[in-house]
Amino acid sequence: MSAIAELAEDRVVEAVYAVARKRRLRTRSGAAYLALELVDASGRIDARVWHDVDLLDARFAEGDAVRVLGRVERFRDRLQLELRSLEPAPEADPAGLVPALRRDADEIEGFLDFLTGEVHHAPLHALAARLLEDATIRRLLRELPATQDGHHSYAGGLLEHTVGVATLCRETAQLHPRVRADLLLAAALVHDLGRTVELLPGPGFRQTDEGRLLGHVHLGLRLIEERGAALERDVRAELLHAVACHHDVRGARTAEAAVLYHANQLDAVAAIRPVTAA
Repeated sequence: MSAIAELAEDRVVEAVYAVARKRRLRTRSGAAYLALELVDASGRIDARVWHDVDLLDARFAEGDAVRVLGRVERFRDRLQLELRSLEPAPEADPAGLVPALRRDADEIEGFLDFLTGEVHHAPLHALAARLLEDATIRRLLRELPATQDGHHSYAGGLLEHTVGVATLCRETAQLHPRVRADLLLAAALVHDLGRTVELLPGPGFRQTDEGRLLGHVHLGLRLIEERGAALERDVRAELLHAVACHHDVRGARTAEAAVLYHANQLDAVAAIRPVTAA
C-alpha cells in the first residue's frame, strides 16, 4: 500500500498525494531544492526534491494533487520521501487527499446537536444554535482541523474537538453543580469557532489573512459579539471571557473559564500524547 501512514523506510513509492506545503530553499553550498509536505487521507510526510529542481518546480503549485516516484528515507528520526520524479495528477481531487476523521462525521454531528440542545438558558441556546446551524460554519467544522500541526490536525478535527471539549464540560458540570452548566457548555460549543474564519480547507489548511493577523481566539470573540446581541450584558461578558481564556488559565476569573481551559487541554493531550505499554 502507498498510504502515507503505512510507508516504511527504504521503500520505493509511486503514488498520488496532495501538496500541503511547498518551499524552494538552498543547501549550504547554494544548490536549490524543494521542501514539500505531502498528504493523503491517512497522514502527512515531508518530501525533498534535490535534482531537476527548476524543471519539476514549474510543474505544480501548493495545493495541487501530484503523482510522485521516490524512496522513503529516515532523517532525524522521521520518515521523509526523496523524490525522483513528480508530475501533476489532474484526475485526483486535492480536497479528497487530506488527513481525515477516522470516526463517522454524521455521528459526531449528531452529538453536536444533542449537546446544543442541552443548553437550556434560552439566549445562550439561541446563540449556540444560530452559530452551529449556520450552513457555512457547519460545513467548515467538517472540513477544517482544530489546529494546523498539533492536536486534531485533520479535516473534521474541528468538529471532533468541539464535541470532545463540550462533552467533558457537560460531565464536569454534572459532577460539580456549583458550575453554571449552561454558560460552560455554551462556551465549549463555540470556543473554537474562530477557526472557521482563521483557516482555509485543505490540503494545506492555510491561514487566511485575518487568521494570520488576528488568530482564532480574537476571531471567535468577534463572531460571538456579532451574533450575540440578544444575550444579557453580564452573560455575554462571561461567555466572551471564557472563550478568551481557553488558552490562558492565568487569565481565567471564573470557574467556567478555568474548566473550559482544562477541558480543552485534556482533549488535546488525549488526542496526541503517545500511549506506551505498561
